Amino acid sequence: MVFPFSSVEDFKINITEEHELFRKSVREFVESKVMPRWQEIEQSNRIPEDILKEAAELGFFGVGIPEEYDGQGGGQLLTAILTEEVARAVPSMAVTIGVNHLFAIPILLYGSEDLKKRYLPPIARGEARGAHANTEPSGGSDVAGIQSVARRVNNHYVLNGRKVFISGAADADYFVVSARTSPPKEGKRWWGITVFVVEKDTPGLKIGQQFRVIGMRGEQPYEVILDDVKVPEENIVGPIDEGFKVIVSTYDHTRIGIAAQAVGIAQATFEKALNYALQRELFGQRLIEFEMIIDKLANMYMKLEAARLLTYWAASLADEGRREFIVAASLAKAFATEAAEWIARQSIQIHGGYGVDVETGVERYLRDAIITTIYEGTNEIQRLTIVRQLVRQAFGLKI
Repeated sequence: MVFPFSSVEDFKINITEEHELFRKSVREFVESKVMPRWQEIEQSNRIPEDILKEAAELGFFGVGIPEEYDGQGGGQLLTAILTEEVARAVPSMAVTIGVNHLFAIPILLYGSEDLKKRYLPPIARGEARGAHANTEPSGGSDVAGIQSVARRVNNHYVLNGRKVFISGAADADYFVVSARTSPPKEGKRWWGITVFVVEKDTPGLKIGQQFRVIGMRGEQPYEVILDDVKVPEENIVGPIDEGFKVIVSTYDHTRIGIAAQAVGIAQATFEKALNYALQRELFGQRLIEFEMIIDKLANMYMKLEAARLLTYWAASLADEGRREFIVAASLAKAFATEAAEWIARQSIQIHGGYGVDVETGVERYLRDAIITTIYEGTNEIQRLTIVRQLVRQAFGLKI
């Protein structure tokens, strides 16, 4: 026994030649079409539509969505590789692609066949975009604390509430929205939440202010206001009053994507630091000849590869349908995002003054890395999940 897993075989990563061929194709696109325009994206705070159109033509928006719904197929590992490579150039573009998964995954896991056929194909083809509206002013990590309400009227529901920090909201055609349909039961705060699909043109749905957060320029979040939004009952995702499970299960999967974003950030900043240390001379020596720089680079590289292995491992477990992937996903998310923040900080230090010059493109990765430690469940929540899942896995107990 490899506590809390049952065998060393549980730690395998299922990489194939197809994964590597796919990675190379993504990197070719990213280096030729995305990297040269990072400054344009930073300044305009928008991902150019021509880039997104070409990404859609290459099938990037359909990765992880089954072919029967016009997707490219592939699972969490293929999605992680895509996310990592895109984030290496422009992390916010990885968010643009990732929010579509935040929309698609709850429908894939819990949606009716009608919902899957109506909403997944246009998302997979890149003809429409999705967003995931769960976080509220009262908090995001506490999913059970949702305060938006959905009142049943005949064969539809009327939604009222306010969602905040919703990535991709301005360009979304469809939203997955959580709202409370019943009061919580005694001892079950999570009970009474239901998840809906809401189309952007539905009367009463409004996009509010954009939040100017520290990073992710190009895909910064918005406020979504629900003012008597009428939604048909056939647009419910999963069981009525059990939407908490829908939302939490979604994050169990998508936090692997956040870990992959962090790996991409860590890879980019490590590469920049290594190249700079090889070229920069100080006191008649190259930086890489100084012991303190060697120590920094070695530690950066160790954290980078550990983060990648954890991320690929979590993705492999998820693709196998193993329940153990939940704890692995939280391990990967917490470790990789904190590693990315630390590696980006060290890269700035190695670059010195050039590291904090916005024109060099180094400091932006630190700003983006900080964001990854917060969304899809803060890393404090990940630690809580890790211990809860560990105890449940090993001893069958709930804490």
